[in-house]
Amino acid sequence: MTAQFFAPVAAPQHPRAAFADRHIGPSPADRDRMLAAIGYSGTEALIDDAVPAAIRTGRPLDLPPALSETAALDRLRELAARNTVLTSMIGLGYHGTITPGVIMRNVLENPGWYTAYTPYQPEISQGRLEALLNFQTAVADLTGLPVANASMLDEGTAAAEAMALAHRASRRKEPGRFLVDADALPQTIEVVRTRAVPLGIEVVVADVSGGLPDGDFFGVLVQYPGASGAVRDLAPLSARAHERGATVVVAADLLALTLLRPPGESGADIAVGSAQRFGVPYGFGGPHAGYMAVGDDLRRQLPGRLVGVSVDADGATAYRLALQTREQHIRREKATSNICTAQVLLAVMASMYAVYHGPEGLAAIAQRAHRRAAEIADGLRRGGVEIVHGSFFDTVLARVPGRAAEVVAAARERGINLRADGPDRVAIACDETTTPEHAAAVLQAFGVDAGAPGDIADVLPDDLRRESPYLTHPVFHAHRSETAMLRYLRRLQDKDIALDRSMIPLGSCTMKLNATAEMEPITWPEFANVHPFAPLDQAAGYVELIGELEANLAEITGYAKVSVQPNAGSQGELAGLLAIRGYHASRGEEHRDVCLIPSSAHGTNAASAVMAGMRVVVVKCDDGGNVDLDDLDAKIGRHGDRLAAIMVTYPSTHGVFEESITQVCDAVHAAGGQVYVDGANLNALVGLARPGEFGSDVSHLNLHKTFCIPHGGGGPGVGPIGVREHLAPFLPNHPLRAEAGPSDTGVGPISAAPWGSAGILPISWAYIAMMGPDGLRAATEGAIIGANYLAARLAPHYPILYTGRNGLVAHECIADLRKITKETGVTAEDVAKRLIDYGFHAPTLSFPVAGTLMIEPTESEDLAELDRFCDAMIEIRREIQRVADGGHDRDDNPLKNAPHTAAQLISDAWKHPYTREEGAYPLPALREGKYWPPVRRIDQAYGDRNLVCSCPPPEEFED
Repeated sequence: MTAQFFAPVAAPQHPRAAFADRHIGPSPADRDRMLAAIGYSGTEALIDDAVPAAIRTGRPLDLPPALSETAALDRLRELAARNTVLTSMIGLGYHGTITPGVIMRNVLENPGWYTAYTPYQPEISQGRLEALLNFQTAVADLTGLPVANASMLDEGTAAAEAMALAHRASRRKEPGRFLVDADALPQTIEVVRTRAVPLGIEVVVADVSGGLPDGDFFGVLVQYPGASGAVRDLAPLSARAHERGATVVVAADLLALTLLRPPGESGADIAVGSAQRFGVPYGFGGPHAGYMAVGDDLRRQLPGRLVGVSVDADGATAYRLALQTREQHIRREKATSNICTAQVLLAVMASMYAVYHGPEGLAAIAQRAHRRAAEIADGLRRGGVEIVHGSFFDTVLARVPGRAAEVVAAARERGINLRADGPDRVAIACDETTTPEHAAAVLQAFGVDAGAPGDIADVLPDDLRRESPYLTHPVFHAHRSETAMLRYLRRLQDKDIALDRSMIPLGSCTMKLNATAEMEPITWPEFANVHPFAPLDQAAGYVELIGELEANLAEITGYAKVSVQPNAGSQGELAGLLAIRGYHASRGEEHRDVCLIPSSAHGTNAASAVMAGMRVVVVKCDDGGNVDLDDLDAKIGRHGDRLAAIMVTYPSTHGVFEESITQVCDAVHAAGGQVYVDGANLNALVGLARPGEFGSDVSHLNLHKTFCIPHGGGGPGVGPIGVREHLAPFLPNHPLRAEAGPSDTGVGPISAAPWGSAGILPISWAYIAMMGPDGLRAATEGAIIGANYLAARLAPHYPILYTGRNGLVAHECIADLRKITKETGVTAEDVAKRLIDYGFHAPTLSFPVAGTLMIEPTESEDLAELDRFCDAMIEIRREIQRVADGGHDRDDNPLKNAPHTAAQLISDAWKHPYTREEGAYPLPALREGKYWPPVRRIDQAYGDRNLVCSCPPPEEFED
């Protein structure tokens, strides 16, 4: 039969074909119904009444018209095509790796994993918590240290945090000196220096291969293997450091640790590094999961997030975030770190890479990389080229007097990037992707014809070979086939609630749509496989994309310049405060060190100010949740000559547009201070107001909130900063990329990579391009409409704690349960757990006010989903009333026992005074698609009293 081909017929134009209409949930008709429920006949009238005129911008967004999804992807393909993907053998902490397809498709490209939120509600986060526990276990096993956290932002940041931890462990009051090995990664050295300056710590860089220099040091950082590839015995150095009272920090390559003696067996107190080469692409520098592991004596000082093991109400094993008092939203100015996030999605990928390959597979990968390096070294030696180090793992350092540039250029002609280490040496880093053909091409670039390699023995020192076992837990042995791995990933995913299952109404967290079209480009090889230190002409597409994104963000915020380097919101805060610090210093006003912070502010604000070397002074808020202007004036009067800055979240953390923001800015400027507006809630301003116009000098922007980069279970994030012209000279820069910031006046690098987590910037570029100026404003209006609609529906049932002008809220609202709790004993936590039975992630619990729920719907949720959530909250209020009326027992009721598991419902041991149906199906609609939590309510205190932070054998918890 002859095949027939038909001419394509143009598809009819869908009434909601524009991307903005797909991003914004409610239809025009639904929006009108929502407005009517709030009491308005039109959007503009609501916006005029909600948003103070004093902050409204006088001009529309000057951005290109919106592109369709197809056109935006075509433009991104053009940019991607301008990147040249060569085989990178540069090293410096970034290595080629192969992401197993089952992990690529079912984790990185799977909204069940990338749209999940931080596991603050552990009962609906058991899947990702288990994956993170696997990560911690792998890191602890490989480093030989018993406790590892759930990832850091990158290796450089982890090293800086280790320096601060070492200083705390020393119990010294004076800043002191921190010694860094000259063979550490250059970007790590500079990130450590950046972080040391505001803390007054002196960083000493020295060659420690021959021993420690004279002087007193509270800590020592060494690289293992070194940046030059050298493998040295760390035990003698550790012993000498301990004799002198210093803490030993080892920045270690996890893959190398499958073959080399782990740092913990060589005397290390802390190990840091990156898990990038465990299946996470280059991404032009990130995002990648850093790690930190410590000895038992430091476990309760470990920064960042730590997943621990506890029990639920039935005594069953359950996972949760451990030692939560370290969370920066809680400790504020008493925090010892400003890290409040983790690279969860990337840590999950790395952990699954270890699960998939197991200890034998990882060792085989390490052996292949080492063999390639040994073959190259042998060939070069036989060709008359001197090899600098006799012992190395995967990086060969060759001496070629005066020929380094020539060799690197010859290799590039053969499709390979090598690294010149000055004019006389060339480094060649091998990895999982290095083939014999690559090795042959490298030899050719050196002008060596070594012939076929013979029997090549590895060159690891016998006394440094690893003998201790690792990854012994069954999870690292049970999923060898792709079928088994696929099912394991699905089993974990099904335990969790992410945006692919229901809305996540977290106040202050902006869980909006992460569109597939935005996500698609990040796995294209032209974006994923570019080394951050490849020659810049090979990253022309990246450079153009970054430039366009920075310019668009500057236009949106009203600032003169934007830097995308900070790879988390907390790091953006730090970068912004360091810019302020640098500005004051340039004017001879180094003494300005007081940072005013309203009591309602995000907890990271105070922590970042401390990390920036500032003294925090808290400004009160009035009964309406606004900055108390009288207290502000008093604090300025008391500290005016030392005032460095004020940090204000706008709209406020209380969910209102404060009328007095311009007065606050004017008062601080009059006293010589700078204004930092926390951009966490920028999604309520885009297109309506610009911080750079209404009085702010600097803001960080959470691209993982307002600009659609997904949370990924708690990371990746991007926290770029925008600054006015006078602060631009003090933006972050980078030692290996002059183009990444102001080289002479910059404050130094904030992250290890020049442009931070560049690999996910195409997401925000695509969002802005497809929304266009009108769509971006419509999204902001939609967020404000949604929040006020929710407040209007819930107000008859739960008091709304704070409102602004005309009784309106901004993009979120706070439901106050304190009176309800006093009258009935039902707490905000009970409501949060009961929402799980209704299939919802809870709103933000007890922040910024204890005993409340902060609710943010986002513009992406359609009216049906908003109503479904409101129906659940209203039905829960009826359940609370039954407790108040005596219809439910005060201590044994569906709220106190929530959430309910399937196992609990089918058990013969059911003895509660309410029915199973009341527990499991409080609304009829739940019968259509019921989410079953895998565990009952988790005992948080038990987990902290019995700290277990690596995979335990299940039988340990049978009792």
